[in-house]
Order: sequence, then C-alpha cells, then structure tokens
Amino acid sequence: MKRSFDIRSSSLLLLMVTAGLYRLLNASGTISPLLNMTPVGAIALFGGHYFRDRWKAFAAPIGVLLLSDLFMNAFFYLHSWVLFYDGFLWTYGSFALMVVLGRLMERVRVRSVVTACVTAALAHWLITDLGVWLAHGTDITTGMPYSFDFAGLVKCYTLAIPYLEHMLAGNLIFGAILFGSFELLQRRLPALRLQQENDLDATIIMQE
Repeated sequence: MKRSFDIRSSSLLLLMVTAGLYRLLNASGTISPLLNMTPVGAIALFGGHYFRDRWKAFAAPIGVLLLSDLFMNAFFYLHSWVLFYDGFLWTYGSFALMVVLGRLMERVRVRSVVTACVTAALAHWLITDLGVWLAHGTDITTGMPYSFDFAGLVKCYTLAIPYLEHMLAGNLIFGAILFGSFELLQRRLPALRLQQENDLDATIIMQE
C-alpha cells in the first residue's frame, strides 16, 4: 500500500535544516556579529519534542548536526571532509541529551521552553568542557595543558563561560523561532498536528 506524505515530519525537518543553514553562514563569517550563537541546541530540543518516533527525534537533529559539521570542516575550518574531530563524542553526547530534554517537555509554554534552553546550555557546558579537561586541552591563557586536578577543571569551566553564554543565547533565540513558528503553523494548518490533538479538538467542538 502506498504511504501518504508525512507533512508534519517534513515540515519539522525543513525548519531544522533552515536553522542548520544559518550555522553554515555563521561559520563562513557572513554574520560574524552572531558568531557562536549556534542553533544546534535549539534544533535538538525542537526535534526531541515534536518527533513522536524516537528514532526520528534523535536521527533528525543529529543528522543536521553531522551534515553541518562536515561542511564546516570541509570549507571553513579544516578544509577536509572530517567528522570524527577531537571531542566528537562529548559534543554529540551533549546534543543527544538535549534531544532527551526536548522529549521530556510535556507542553510548549514560554516557561518550559526557556527552562529547557537553559538546562541544555548548562549540560553542553558541563559535558563538553569535562571532555576538554580529560583530554588535557590547552589553557588559552598559558598555552599549556590544563593541570589535571580540581583547580585545572575549574579553570577549564571558567574560561569556557563565554561559550556557555553564546550557547544559551543561541538556544533562547532559535528556540523561540523554532518552537514559536511551528506552534503558529499548527494553529493554521491542522494537518501538522498529531492525530490525537485533532481528535481532542473535534471532541471539544462536539461537546460545545
């Protein structure tokens, strides 16, 4: 039997890919004032919340991250088609956790989206910079590896605070855009809603 076109999933993916294109423009320096305000955290939360199928919830945002990483490394950073860069597992692990955070959101409200965005930024900061410290990353103030003790870990986290701020700003800005856009689209186009949401609306109308 021929399967019908899944307009909801396609619309979600289109919004995510569009946000991913912004990341490429950002990396190119075209919009340098917004450097490091990445949309990938918001993409992970967005995909995790709206895709009901678990595999889609993880595959779509991680896929957008993978593709954008490949193009960024090839054309802007390493000038080679490199995917498994230093810290790859820590970075992708943090984004997988963001997908989980998105799935844990019960309903889209300003408070719930803001809470998820803040939590995602903190999780990314804690996870990825722990990876930097464990891999004996370079202390930018000394040019030497971070000391492998508590003081070195604290310094690693402290120096990464500006990146935390950029991640948080990106989560909030793109979270508002992605979640807000899809919520508005669902109101105008019932076909984008989950079937149970349409059934609930029909029940309410019948009761009235």
